Parts: sequence; C-alpha cells; structure tokens
Amino acid sequence: MSVQDYLDKHMLPRKIEDAVNAAVRAKTPDPVLFISNHMKKAVPSAITKIKARQILDSRGIPTVEVDLYTNKGMYRASAPSGIYTGMYEATELRDGDKAKYLGKGVSKAVKNINEKISEALIGMDPTLQTQIDQAMMDLDKTENKAELGANAMLAVSIAACKAGAAEKEVPLYKHIADLSGKYDPVLPVPAITVISGGKHAGNNLALQEIMILPTGAHNFEEALQMGSETYHHLKAIISEKCGSNGCNVGDIGGLAPDISSFSDGLDLVKEAIDRAGYNDKIKLAIDVAATEFCIGKKYDLDFKTPNKSGQNFKTGEEMIEMYTRLCTDYAIASIEQPFDKDDWEHTKLFSGLGICQVVGDDLLMSNPKRIERAIDESTCNSLVLKINQIGTVTEAIEVVKQAKDAQWGVVASHRSGETEDSFVADLAVGLATGQIKAGAPCRGERLVKYNQLLRIEEELGSQAKYAGENWKLP
Repeated sequence: MSVQDYLDKHMLPRKIEDAVNAAVRAKTPDPVLFISNHMKKAVPSAITKIKARQILDSRGIPTVEVDLYTNKGMYRASAPSGIYTGMYEATELRDGDKAKYLGKGVSKAVKNINEKISEALIGMDPTLQTQIDQAMMDLDKTENKAELGANAMLAVSIAACKAGAAEKEVPLYKHIADLSGKYDPVLPVPAITVISGGKHAGNNLALQEIMILPTGAHNFEEALQMGSETYHHLKAIISEKCGSNGCNVGDIGGLAPDISSFSDGLDLVKEAIDRAGYNDKIKLAIDVAATEFCIGKKYDLDFKTPNKSGQNFKTGEEMIEMYTRLCTDYAIASIEQPFDKDDWEHTKLFSGLGICQVVGDDLLMSNPKRIERAIDESTCNSLVLKINQIGTVTEAIEVVKQAKDAQWGVVASHRSGETEDSFVADLAVGLATGQIKAGAPCRGERLVKYNQLLRIEEELGSQAKYAGENWKLP
C-alpha cells in the first residue's frame, strides 16, 4: 500500500482538519498536544513497516526474525524449529544452498516477507489477527504454506499478535484470550525436561525426554522452584554415579547421562525427586518420540548403539506391554508419541487402556485434519501444540479449540531449535492449555519462557490460577 493509499484509506487530511478546528474551538493552551491526542483516537493504528532478517536459533541453525512496526512502535518475533520435520506439517522454507549453512539458510523466507508479505499487510489493523493471517494464507495459496514458508508466516503472525496487544493496551496473554473468545487465564503446569535422549542428546537412550510435572505446587513460582531443585539434585546424583561427563546437556537442556534403559533414567529421576523432598508433589512424564526409531513396523530401542542396533527390536504389542509396566512401576502420568507417526492402531490400543495421558505429536503435527481423525477414532487424548507446525496464531487457536471441545489435554510446546522469544508462555496462559513444555531449567532460550510465566503470575496477582492437579483439563 502506498503512502497516498494509506492517507486516502483513513481520510487523514479530513481528520487533521477536524482536529485543528476542534483545538480552535476548545481554545486549548497546548494545541499540538490536543491535536495529537485527537488524532490518536480518530485514526486506527496500522502496520506501517515489516522488516525480516536471518538469525540463528539455539542449535546454531538459521531461522527467521521479524520486526513489525505500527504507529505505536516496533514488535519483534522469531520462528522456532524442530529437529524433525514431518510430512503432515506446514512447510518450513529453507534455501537448500549447501554452500551456506549446509543448506539450512532462510534467505528465501526472509525475502518473501520483505517483498511480498510486507506489501500485502502494510496498512492493516494489527488487532485484526484473523484478517492478517488470512491475508498471508491467501497470498501463499498452498495448503501447506510451501510458497511463502510457514517459518516466514509464523514470525509475522506472532509479531502482529504482539502489536495487536500493544494497540489494545492489554497484556499479550489477554489479547490471545480475546482472540480465542474466552478469557480464563491459567498458569500451566511445566513439563520440565530433566533427562534428554533420542536425537536431542548424544547418549544411548532411545526415548527423547524424561520430564517432571510439579502438579502439587500451589502456584507456578513454586512449581518452577520444585523443578529447578530437582534438576540440580539430579545433576549431583548423575555426577556421583556416572561422573561429571554424565552432566552434559542435550539440545533443550536436559541432562544426558550415558544410559540406554528407560528404567535407568526413571530411577535416577525418582531418586532426585526423593532427595528434593517432593515425592507426593511431582509426577513423571516421558516423550518417547518413537517415530525416530521405528523401522518397518518394529521399534529399535538400541538404534543409537551401532554395535547393538537391530538386536533389541520390539513389536507394537511389546511396546504396549513395556509402557504398561513402566506406568505401573513409576506412576507415569503422561507419554508423548509412544508409537510411530502412522501407527494409529497401537496408539489407539494403548490410549484405550486409560492408564495415562497419551499425547499425539508426530501423529498429529498440529494438523486439524489429523486431529479430527484422532478424535473420531479415539486414538489419543492430548495434543502437543507446536505453532511452527501449523504456521499462524489464528490456526493455533483453532486447533486448541478443536482439542478442548473433544475434552483433550493440550500441551503448549517449544521446539528443540528455539530463540529468545517468549511468545509460547503467553499463548499457554491465554489459551489456558494447562500444560507447557519449555525444556529444562537451564539455557537462556528455555528460561525466557519460564521467566515470562513468573512475570505473568505476578501481574495477575490474586487472579492468578495455577492448573496444578487439574493439569489435563484446567
């Protein structure tokens, strides 16, 4: 939109004239201030400029950052990225030029923002999130955002959301709640990663994460304290038993001792919880990420051990037996992605046992069509929401509604490739997801989410509500 088009759209010459006449009639001693205030009320805020750039995420891989300007100021956002990109999620646009960043550059996505998306959105009201996101989808015209790139669209969408909150002069979580049509802010239970494995760490542990859920805390501040203390007790235990090398951390800050057994990892965490004194207040959870080690229709639990790979295969039925035993022995409350992304049969069989929360990750990819199928077939009972898998704030809000309408749990989630953007914290509170995954209480890109939740709880004061024991359905 040209400057003249913008002026014409908002009838600025006429409104300026009206403001001057009003100042004369009011005989105000400060006509400049009077006219300025009059114009702020008369002219809706608008997006005036969008500038994108390539930055590095927490794994040192390029991602997209956007500065979006309105009459009120500048609002910055960036797109996270996962280590695994599935065929059912929105397309993350990468350059593919092996000479730069091993083909992982995002200059094409940046160019799409600066040359195409910017032109389409300048002049739009930042409070109209749905219209902004729809304008980008109309510009892209593909089902999976392959033309512009989901990473490009998401960074702009988040930046616009922040600008919309500022325009309304409300906290970001409140604006997100307004967009969803329901204001009932809830501080989520953090699913804090304490041990990393899978493709997130260099040990031999097949499962991706062992997490703790401080459901017995009275508030989020106490929950984070419990998580931090347990993490540091675990670090000391691992150092005692495995040496200081066992205290190396994975992509999201979880400790990575050289273990291969699920039980060995869970035993270490239980000992840490006991040493911290929180036996009755913390639940255990695991993210198996089984897609990573599914070969054919079997699961290779030694896929990270070259001299053993192929010797510890389990069928889907055997995996169900193993999970059932683990849930009994360790009182595991939640298991994420227990089977392959296309293993609907065994996911449904295990979920039907009703022994824990069964979270769909690769199975669902935050894709509304796959979520609908899983709801219809009772395949799982919780959604892990990764906004980069869907590409816009509006669509993220819609899939959360879809999951909640089915009485599912919802886990707002970070990604292994993160940035200093804390948006997911406000998203979790605004949509009252009840659960959030933001990694370990370690590494700045993880702590920025947890620290934002501390600020939100402080701001809400007596109105703050922690999900606690109602973590599944707050």
